[in-house]
Amino acid sequence: MSTAPPRLFLDEALEAGREVAATPAQAHYLGGVLRRGAGDAVLLFNGRDGEWAARIAGLRRDRASFVPERQTRPQSPGPDLRLLVSAVKRPAMEWIAEKATELGAGLIQPVFTRRSVAERVNAARVEAIAREAAEQCRRLTVPRVAEAMPLHLVLDAWDGTPLLVGDERREAPPLAAILRGRALPLGWLVGPEGGFERAELDDLRRRPFVATAALGPRILRAETAAVAGLAVVQALAGDWDDA
Repeated sequence: MSTAPPRLFLDEALEAGREVAATPAQAHYLGGVLRRGAGDAVLLFNGRDGEWAARIAGLRRDRASFVPERQTRPQSPGPDLRLLVSAVKRPAMEWIAEKATELGAGLIQPVFTRRSVAERVNAARVEAIAREAAEQCRRLTVPRVAEAMPLHLVLDAWDGTPLLVGDERREAPPLAAILRGRALPLGWLVGPEGGFERAELDDLRRRPFVATAALGPRILRAETAAVAGLAVVQALAGDWDDA
């Protein structure tokens, strides 16, 4: 059994000595999977109060509670990095959510385009994947997973934050060139496997906050493009260079 304390997200206020309840799934995971018991150490975070060292106060079947003891890390805001991705099939969407969380995305917004290969996205399931990834990668926040919407509606409601759009056509400038002199907040939009239709690209280019960018000479799968683009943005304009 690993000696590292399990790390759990709770949507409860965290303060020293204030007992908080686990979810039934967390209770089952601690007792049934990890074989932990009362008195064992855990780490807790809620996206607001930093990370806390805590103890299991009680654990029985699907019920558990914790007592936070001391703050181990103060809360800090996550990078304002937003991922918009054309809806893909469930395994790929879940993989994208996991990797986007590890890469620091603050928003995961599935969108429907004319060539989307999925007709629906289970936002609750994607959110659970993102939460588990945040627990594992030591983030202090969990990205927001928005309900899937048609791309044009998301663009109509966009707040003007610069949005970089993956464009597989060769005339688009490289993403690294587009990022020169830029900083977060930024959005990264990835289209479907077959690419955006011409009308969609024309609509995107009319938006003053949009810039199209290429990811090199090879055609990438949607999930690869999502992760590769986020990594480039973080490396050149994000928080990877923070002390």
